[in-house]
Amino acid sequence: MTFMWDQKTTVIVLVTPSFQGKVCGLCGDFDGRSKNDFTTRGQSVEMRVQEFGNSWKVTSSCSNINTTDLCADQPFKSVLGQKHCSIIKSNVFGACHSKINPMPYYESCVSDFCGCDSVGDCECFCTSVAAYSRSCNRVGVCIDWRRPSICPVFCDYYNPPDKHEWFYRPCGAPCLKTCRNPQGKCGNLLYSLEGCYPECSTEKPYYDEEQRECVSLLNCMLW
Repeated sequence: MTFMWDQKTTVIVLVTPSFQGKVCGLCGDFDGRSKNDFTTRGQSVEMRVQEFGNSWKVTSSCSNINTTDLCADQPFKSVLGQKHCSIIKSNVFGACHSKINPMPYYESCVSDFCGCDSVGDCECFCTSVAAYSRSCNRVGVCIDWRRPSICPVFCDYYNPPDKHEWFYRPCGAPCLKTCRNPQGKCGNLLYSLEGCYPECSTEKPYYDEEQRECVSLLNCMLW
């Protein structure tokens, strides 16, 4: 089982086929049927998302969530959300439409856009579009959708002083040759993921997680 968190609004849980039909909760039961994903703690299938979510509270001290149609209450944000989220239905993702239905992602994007406050609108939108892009990656369709004006990702933070080793990749290889994993091998669960990746030279092909720079294998062994 693999957990990934972007330290913002996205959590990814990956499980092996051996868990099929043996899990439950907010992520569904992994039995290959989406119709029963909203199974409550009491083993009933709920149509209302808020009732489904409330059933999985870990403590009774948590208040129930009573959601409303936030887009209906905020028609301006609804229109703006539809405009922004239309990228999911556009030709930008055209190569993926036949493999992954864009409509559920589009509808979720608009809903999330309406539900975010004014500060988080962009982040909610970007998270929703990235979710569709990630699903496309899983079926082998790489979409380079980000632009300087649309959810840009800046990798300069990871670069050591006066070096430019980190770059954004829309479908990067999740397994790198590092000092802790010199063979660059990972489990079968991981698929191509977008993000910031180091590009190490042939002279220094290993990434040192401690020093955060590319090094030779000899220098790897020093730590």
